[in-house]
Amino acid sequence: MNKLSVRHLIGIRGLCENDIELIFQAAKEFKEVINRPIKKVPSLRDLTIANLFFENSTRTRLSFELAQKRLSADVVSFSAGSSSVKKGETLVDTVNNILAMKVDLVVMRHPHPGAPQFLANKVDTIIVNAGDGTHEHPTQALLDAFSLQEKLGTLVNKNIAIIGDIRHSRVAISNILCLKLLGANVRVCGPKTLIPKHIQSMGVTVSHNLDETLAWCDVANMLRIQQERQESQGVSYFPSLREYASSFGLNKARLDKLDNEIVIMHPGPINRGVEITSDVADSQHAIILDQVENGVAVRMAVLYLLASMQ
Repeated sequence: MNKLSVRHLIGIRGLCENDIELIFQAAKEFKEVINRPIKKVPSLRDLTIANLFFENSTRTRLSFELAQKRLSADVVSFSAGSSSVKKGETLVDTVNNILAMKVDLVVMRHPHPGAPQFLANKVDTIIVNAGDGTHEHPTQALLDAFSLQEKLGTLVNKNIAIIGDIRHSRVAISNILCLKLLGANVRVCGPKTLIPKHIQSMGVTVSHNLDETLAWCDVANMLRIQQERQESQGVSYFPSLREYASSFGLNKARLDKLDNEIVIMHPGPINRGVEITSDVADSQHAIILDQVENGVAVRMAVLYLLASMQ
């Protein structure tokens, strides 16, 4: 089977292991392309892709745009802050107006969970979810798993810890689903206030002790403290950033105490000195820049495979 089992990429939910293997195989081939002197292929030369970002983004948006241009697609970008959404236009009307301009595929980030699925049910075009609220961020999970597979060879029975603000993280949810599908053991770690209730129902274990978790894991995926989401809710989930860093921040002293060498990840952007210190983020243990490079290749793979379903 050399085609995806889904028409849209709404989330990791709905994907099967074969889908992920197919994406990873295509990503390997596209990674070779982006490391050549001529970094473009004509794979999507006749397609137009719209990037609809109803929520601020820099890294994900740039990564998608670069992936699209490497595939030779025509790209139009939309920012809600300077659009008719400000004047009261609905999501469906916005997208239908864009599709009337003969757009073939839509990449969308939206602050409301479920918005990409809602849109997929309303319009006749391919939808790629670039992050919806605290729900999912599937391409981030795919690039994280691809980066780990590249580093470790296999994820089967590897111990992977996701550490930090699990409550507000769409990255955590998608990562858990993807890693479990690929056979990894997953643990989430953070203060009790930042661990959602019933998270164990996803097949993960829970810890509130960072040092114990670091001793257990092969990989530590450090998540950003999402202060903007906490502030919008008017809730403080821990006394101070300094106290958080003391209890759950990854620093060189903690790494030096470990008997085993672990892989360090971070989806970015990094709050240096909070969830991770600069000497760790920039160390040989970290594959953070590999994640960034692989993000372009994985997104090229997703766009190419979904476009071939038309």
